Amino acid sequence: MAAGRLSFNNITALAPMVRVGTLPMRLLALDYGADVVYCEELIDIKMAQCQRVVNDVLETVDFVAPDDRVMFRTCEREKGNVVFQMGTADPDRALAVARLVEKDVAAVDVNMGCPKEYSTKGGMGAALLSDPDKIEAILRTLVTGVSIPVTCKIRILPSLEETVSLVRRIERTGVAAVAVHGRFKDERPRHPVHCDYIQAVAQAVSIPVIANGGSLDHVKTNADIEEFRKATGASSVMLARAAMWNASLFRSQGALPLEKVMEDYLKYAIQYDNNAFNTKYCLCQMLRDKVESPLGKQVQAAQTNAEISEAYGLQEFYRQTREQLQARRDALQSGSQPERPVTDGDVTTMAVKFERREYPPQITPKMFLLEWSRKEKVEQPQYETVQRAQDRAFQSTVTVAQKKYRSSLWEKSKKFAEQAAAIVCLRVLGVPEGRIGEEDSGLVCKRKREGKVNGAAEEERSRKRHVNDVLQQTSEVAVVTNSDSHQEAPPPSQRESL
Repeated sequence: MAAGRLSFNNITALAPMVRVGTLPMRLLALDYGADVVYCEELIDIKMAQCQRVVNDVLETVDFVAPDDRVMFRTCEREKGNVVFQMGTADPDRALAVARLVEKDVAAVDVNMGCPKEYSTKGGMGAALLSDPDKIEAILRTLVTGVSIPVTCKIRILPSLEETVSLVRRIERTGVAAVAVHGRFKDERPRHPVHCDYIQAVAQAVSIPVIANGGSLDHVKTNADIEEFRKATGASSVMLARAAMWNASLFRSQGALPLEKVMEDYLKYAIQYDNNAFNTKYCLCQMLRDKVESPLGKQVQAAQTNAEISEAYGLQEFYRQTREQLQARRDALQSGSQPERPVTDGDVTTMAVKFERREYPPQITPKMFLLEWSRKEKVEQPQYETVQRAQDRAFQSTVTVAQKKYRSSLWEKSKKFAEQAAAIVCLRVLGVPEGRIGEEDSGLVCKRKREGKVNGAAEEERSRKRHVNDVLQQTSEVAVVTNSDSHQEAPPPSQRESL
């Protein structure tokens, strides 16, 4: 194996777990002694729409969806140890996603074992086990298409012979390892793991086999990890629920008190601005039967990371971390040079992107531009959007007062492209765009700024009002030019129906 490539021999790994395998838990597992950490299963269709964004404030790399959700966040600390697991049923989509994350992870893994409907209904997860041709197509495409190791995670098939045959076929695709969850597709964690199946697979192939499924009966302490490995004959061991309950199970020196583990986890969640509901979910999994304790109830009632921090007495850590992040953000903003407009034919362009997190939830640059055009009594903004074939990205041009404006950068969605065009227009005109921290310009009323109406609905109502204003002005002109015929402009109720 090439130098620097991740090895799957004789390792302990944090298993991929939905809603659990986010950055804070992965870093925690590494701190405690895990060799490899898998992210939660992420669906190829959603990931293919993401944009890779370097987050200089958090010092992370974020993969951001068109709706501004961070689908996957990673950092330098885990770069050599993190495996990106995807849910896929399509070789081409799988390759597109693998290439998207290739420079930021140590390996990519295909989920072929999840029995849950959200995975299998699209032909992904355990549904792939009944289509070995598709399994082979996906894995061969990935192995030949990316420079990092490719692995997969399966469940065992109804017979030992079928299971061994499938894994031998998987081995021939060139994968670096295969993880085997020793349960059948219809079995759940309460069922005992079939160590004999994992052992038969390990003896049948030469690539590393990672044993998974021992949390119920086999792995209670760190010493049990080696015993489970021996019982299965596997090269390595992957832990899911046992690690979720107390990630310090990876410590060779012995597990830590749960209170310490939860505190360590929460500090990472604060440091990396983890979604509060994800933070709460993971902490509740750790609390287990204590989830109805006073602490558990306080965690369940919390709505923000600040409130969760209060439950654990980490208010000061939260405050200091937020101050540090804000100071870093301010320094980055003060050191950056503003983009200058460039004329491209009859279009004024700037290299700007629409970052949703920079605006209040109910405010958009398009809304500000529409309100400005109403105030100035010019025709409402007109957007013309094109889509690029090679990556399906969008670019929009907005026409305001017979002048055109466009961002030179392409966006992942039509809506974001229109917002970027609106930003260029507003900045060239020197008009506020509604960003967080801007002084009140008076363009958008207080009711909208405070979020008492839905932003999209208000934008549409504002557009309709602007149309009515233009129609009214046209009607008033008609009264003057046709005064000899004594024509009058229609009343407002009739104008609204025009």
